[in-house]
Amino acid sequence: MRTDRLVAVLLMLQRREQVTAAEVARELEVSERTARRDLDALAMAGVPVYSTQGRGGGWRLVGGARTDLSGLTAGEARALFLVAGPASAATPAVKAALRKLVHALPEPFRAQAEAAASSLVMDPRRWGSSRVEHRPPRFLDDLQDAVIRGVQVRLGYVDSKGAETERTVHPLGIVAKGPAWYLVSHTETGRRTFRIDRVTSADPTGDPVHRPEDFDLAESWREIADEIDRRRTPLEVQAVCAPHAVGILRIGFGDRLEVGGTTTDGRIDVVIRGHDDYTLAGEVAGLVEWLEVTGPPGVRDHLASIGNALVERYS
Repeated sequence: MRTDRLVAVLLMLQRREQVTAAEVARELEVSERTARRDLDALAMAGVPVYSTQGRGGGWRLVGGARTDLSGLTAGEARALFLVAGPASAATPAVKAALRKLVHALPEPFRAQAEAAASSLVMDPRRWGSSRVEHRPPRFLDDLQDAVIRGVQVRLGYVDSKGAETERTVHPLGIVAKGPAWYLVSHTETGRRTFRIDRVTSADPTGDPVHRPEDFDLAESWREIADEIDRRRTPLEVQAVCAPHAVGILRIGFGDRLEVGGTTTDGRIDVVIRGHDDYTLAGEVAGLVEWLEVTGPPGVRDHLASIGNALVERYS
């Protein structure tokens, strides 16, 4: 606790030209005697701080000195404070902490760091989409704290079908995927992922988390995301595409598109993943000028039906 106070006192000295023991005592909620001891301890530790006596006296840093507690370079400071700006997906607590940290930076870095926090705006909505404000889930901070402290959590949860469960989990990490937040954890049945907005309770047990030695959150999330993508798009359509249209397919299908080699007639083999025959047929129907679906038969049948309906309506 005293180390925390000494850092807090040093930050006060950096923010203000001068502080008194009474001001330190009020801000840190300690006695004036304790505040004086802390100020003396800073001086004994080599911090360039001195006191002046009498009316208007107090404690100052020698020559207005500034100590960089963070060790950041100017570029690192700017990058860090981008996280505190309006474009950030960080929680309010993270943003508040970063804004406080700016006071620990040397004076030449501070203006640029503060400017970085307001230099970028990101609008995740596509043109024409509705305005939806996504708030952090209720238990996000509690679960993040459990991950950091490495303690197990008794988790109440409602799944996508509305079934309510309660179990003890070992929190391993938190991932933001678009507007959604996920908890990656170990359970008695293996690794599980929980949408945090479906969590109904989160009670730390105090028992330590059993964390696999080779666990890597980024790699684990890649595996989870790949598995979810495969479940969401189990159907694969084989097709051949005009070379100049591959770019259009990439825009339309993104990661669901796999581009193969060139056929004997100069077209490109492609595979497109989708949810089901009917949905995928509807997605590719407008690309008939550049794309020929070769399988599976169910998609081709739906495409033929779509074509017949269009001819009947517009002929």
